Amino acid sequence: MIISRTPVRVSFCGGGTDLPAYYKGSENGGLVTSMALAKHIHVTVNKRFDDSIRVGYSQTEIVDDFEDLEHELVREAMRLTGVTSGVEITTIADIPSRGTGLGSSSALTVGLLNALHVYAGRCPGAGQLAEEACRIEIDILGQPIGRQDQYAAAFGGSNQIAFLTDDSVIVTPIQINPDALESNYFLVYTGITRKATDILAKQSASSDKKRSELDALRQQAVQVREALESNNHAAVGKLLDASWKIKRTLVDGITGSDLDDLYASVMQVGATGGKLLGAGGGGFFLFQGPMEIRSQVKNTHKVIPLIMDSAGSTIIFDDGSRL
Repeated sequence: MIISRTPVRVSFCGGGTDLPAYYKGSENGGLVTSMALAKHIHVTVNKRFDDSIRVGYSQTEIVDDFEDLEHELVREAMRLTGVTSGVEITTIADIPSRGTGLGSSSALTVGLLNALHVYAGRCPGAGQLAEEACRIEIDILGQPIGRQDQYAAAFGGSNQIAFLTDDSVIVTPIQINPDALESNYFLVYTGITRKATDILAKQSASSDKKRSELDALRQQAVQVREALESNNHAAVGKLLDASWKIKRTLVDGITGSDLDDLYASVMQVGATGGKLLGAGGGGFFLFQGPMEIRSQVKNTHKVIPLIMDSAGSTIIFDDGSRL
């Protein structure tokens, strides 16, 4: 049995500039400052007695041919790695697996690839895992998503990630005090999940019309890195607020009255700033503010501290079984 553990991610600033529709047409490409969150997707791969395939997630599939799998991420990860028969694959998530704004689908793809590669006797690096996850999600399945989630999940830690016009990616680690993160930031679950691809498809289509706004989001990714590295967390909060004000204007569906009310209520009790994570429409808000306000927010919403995962996608159990 092989078990991989892969973190989801939190994006501080720059989200949206990792979409090909933006970075391929920008002289400087896209830029995101993000971190891996210590909430994980676990994937297990175990040999079956026969050649059939069993996949367990929110539902269970048992098929004789991997081509018949409805779970397209599992199907394409099996195809890419060459592990196409005689296995049982299960996935377990620490958080809701879709629609949270934390990049869980990409984390799942990275974790699947990691576990299946190791089961096949290979030792993939973080760059390979991220590139292959992008290939599956964007090139093969045609999802209108960006490329930051895959790299954050594969590499772990806190990074500034540059997306160049030739599709190359540069991951630059940044130094942040993990204790400062936990004491200055928290996530608030909206209780709303949504399909990110619908919003992202509209955002990609409007990238040319919203280029000045996306340019501003890219510049904020530079500024937030400087603020994080200098422990100026109040400045980070203000940048998050500025980012949210821009993001909510990009396309319809990113916000709504319930989300606006939640944001206003947390700001009213003392947060410096925040933003909705991911494509928008639901999921988690990231807020900056003192720890004492969290008890008030916890009375009405699920709150998660911002704890960094420094390892990225990792094999946490390997009993030596192989393809």
